[in-house]
Amino acid sequence: MIISSKLIKILIHMILIFIGLIWIFPFIWMILGSLKTNTEFMISGNPIPDGFNWENYSRAWIDANFSAYFLNTVIMTVATVIIVVFLCSLTGYALGRVDFPGKKTILGIVVGIMFIPKGYTIIPLYELVDQLGLTNSLFGIILAESSGAHTLFVLLFTSYFATLPKEMEEAAIMDGCGFVKTFFKVMLPLAKPIMATTVIMQFIWTWSSFLIPTVLTISKPELRTLAVGMQNFVGQYSTDWAGMAAGATISLLPVLIVFILMQRYFIEGVAGAVKQ
Repeated sequence: MIISSKLIKILIHMILIFIGLIWIFPFIWMILGSLKTNTEFMISGNPIPDGFNWENYSRAWIDANFSAYFLNTVIMTVATVIIVVFLCSLTGYALGRVDFPGKKTILGIVVGIMFIPKGYTIIPLYELVDQLGLTNSLFGIILAESSGAHTLFVLLFTSYFATLPKEMEEAAIMDGCGFVKTFFKVMLPLAKPIMATTVIMQFIWTWSSFLIPTVLTISKPELRTLAVGMQNFVGQYSTDWAGMAAGATISLLPVLIVFILMQRYFIEGVAGAVKQ
C-alpha cells in the first residue's frame, strides 16, 4: 500500500514536470532564438543555436533604443503600481469596513465595470489626458494606466478588510488613532498578501501594456515603452526576428524576477481571497 502511494506521487510529479516543461517551452525557445542569426532563426528547425550571437542583445539595447524604453517602462510601471495599490486599498477599506447608504449599489456598479472592455474607454481616456495637456508625457501615461476601476483589486481588498475583527479598530481608536491613521498603522500592514497580489498582477499588466502607451506617444517615439518598442524590429520589407527575440527576452526578465521574489505572498493572497 505504501509503495503504491509513493508510485502515485512520483507519477503525479512526473506529469506536472512534463506539463511545466510544455508551459515554459515557448520562453526557452525565445531565449534560444535570441542567440541565433536571422537566417538561422528562419531556416533552422533545431531550437539550439549553432553559436551564441550576443550581438542581438546589443542591437536591441542600443540600436532599437531599448535602453531608453526600459527606463520609461520602469518609471511608468513603478509609479502606476504605487498609485493603484494606494487607491484600491483605500477604496477596499471604505467598502469593507464602513457602512453607508448605497454601499451595495456601489459594489454592484464596481462589479459591473469588470465587463466593460478596456478598448472602449481609450477614446474618452485620450480626450481627458489631451485636455489636461499631458499627452506625449510619461506622467500622462502613468495617469492613464493608473486610472479606471481596477475592480479585481478593489474586491480583493474589500473582501479581506471585511473579515478583520472590529476589536482591532476599536483598540486603535482608544489609542488615539483616527480613521486614516488606523488604516495606515493597523489595517494596511495586515493586508500584505493582498498588496503583494496587487503589485504582481498590476506590474505584469502595466509592464506589458501596449494600447495606452502607443496612443499617448504617437508623436514622441522617445517616450515609448518596451512593449511598443518591439515595433522597431519590423521594417517595411523585412523583420529582425532574432533581435525581436532578444528584445522580448529583455522585456520579460523583470516580470519573471518580480514574480519569483513575491510568489509566496501572491499565493497567500490568492488563497486568502478564495477562503473568504
